[in-house]
Amino acid sequence: MLQCLILELETVFSWLNLLAKFGFSDITGIDYSPSAIQLSGSIIEKEGLSNIKLKVEDFLNLSTELSGFHICIDKGTFDAVSLNPDSAIEKRKQYVKSLSMVLKVKGFFLITSCNWTKEELLKEFSEGFELFEELSTPTFSFGGKSGNSVAALVFQKK
Repeated sequence: MLQCLILELETVFSWLNLLAKFGFSDITGIDYSPSAIQLSGSIIEKEGLSNIKLKVEDFLNLSTELSGFHICIDKGTFDAVSLNPDSAIEKRKQYVKSLSMVLKVKGFFLITSCNWTKEELLKEFSEGFELFEELSTPTFSFGGKSGNSVAALVFQKK
C-alpha cells in the first residue's frame, strides 16, 4: 500500500476507486449530499475497496477532523461554488481557506475546471498556493483561434 492521505471533493464516480486499485491507502471522499455518499459507498462496497473512507462534509464549513492531507482532488466543486448566486466571491474565498486548512504544507491540489481558465485559476489560488504543473487537456479551434474547454492544474501549498 502507498501511504498518502488523499481527499477528494464530490466523490460519486470518482478518482478514489482508481487510486485505491493502484494501492493508495488513507483515501477520504467527501460530499455535502448524504445520498451521494450513500451511492459512492455502494459502488466502493461492490468493488471491494476497504481503504476508502467517505464522509458527509460541506467543504465550505468543514469539521476540524479533516486536515493533514497530501493531495486534494477537485473535479467540479470549485465550479459549483463559483456558480452559486448567493455570495459567490465570499464562497470562493472560503473554498481557498478550507483548502488551505485540509492540505499539508507542500501538499498538492489537483483541479479540473470547465468554467475557469488557467489564468483565472492562478489568480483565485494565488494566496497560499503556487502552480506546480498544467495538465494537458483537449483543445479546439474556432475562427482561427485555439483554446481549451477544460483547465486542469496542479497547485502546491506554500
